[in-house]
Amino acid sequence: MILVTGGAGFIGSHLLERLVRREKRACCAIDEFNDYYDPELKRGNFAGLKKDVPLLEADIRDGDRVERFMRRHRPETIVHLAARAGVRPSLADPLLYESVNCGGTLVLLELARKFGVKRFVFASSSSVYGASKKVPFRETDPVMEQASPYGVTKRAGELYCSNYASLYGLPCIALRFFTVYGPRQRPDMAIHKFARLMLDGKPIPFYGDGRSRRDYTYVDDIVQGVAAACDWEGRFEIVNLGESRTVELRELVELLEKALGRRAERQNLPEQPGDVPATWADVSKAKRLLGYRPCVPIETGLKRFAAWLTARR
Repeated sequence: MILVTGGAGFIGSHLLERLVRREKRACCAIDEFNDYYDPELKRGNFAGLKKDVPLLEADIRDGDRVERFMRRHRPETIVHLAARAGVRPSLADPLLYESVNCGGTLVLLELARKFGVKRFVFASSSSVYGASKKVPFRETDPVMEQASPYGVTKRAGELYCSNYASLYGLPCIALRFFTVYGPRQRPDMAIHKFARLMLDGKPIPFYGDGRSRRDYTYVDDIVQGVAAACDWEGRFEIVNLGESRTVELRELVELLEKALGRRAERQNLPEQPGDVPATWADVSKAKRLLGYRPCVPIETGLKRFAAWLTARR
């Protein structure tokens, strides 16, 4: 049995579909359905999974409810995706991010230890690298200067995983995700937000000079790596999951214009606090340990995303 926290979210719902439908694995899920964005979107994500995946609707910080759920289903692997996400919102409410992302992760690690879970897969983030100018980012790079509270909480989660692996022998693997996009992407993320505004004929917020670069990773590629981590054997590892290619903001907008068949009107704005100039994943370790092979280039991924979005309108 695999427990997926954040199972009704963007990545979680795609992961469960792969595990349950393609790999025929038994899974259960936890999701809070909080109001960070419209909870009905997540209920829609999970609708097709209801019959096959037992779901606990709860806050991961509620240790008593989570413990009862785990006692009932006895997961051997926990994939911990649930978190307060977003760099800019973490600047506005760092205490909430610390409580959910650090405190909630500790609740799950404690229960994993208590129930003898065989594997703990933690969703970390490229945000732990901060504004590093050394590219591509490697797991061995120093990560002492995160650019946002969100990045700090993800680094803290990695350290807690390392600590539990060392103290209690709980196998933990932390996966650093690089800007995941695709169908069901959170509506606050750049690609989804830009696309909706373009389809509505409204200007898009264009921060800085457009030279900032991101390693955009299609959700199917991320899910491939997470699913492989569900079979990983070891003590503790940190692994990048990205496309290993960078795209400038201005190029991203041009590719979206082609995918949507719409021109973008830009609202030029200054760079935002917490933003970093570039992200770029070295995925050689993921290839070696997990057999990870990203195969959806940004041009193809944006076409798939555009088809999904326009079909919903």
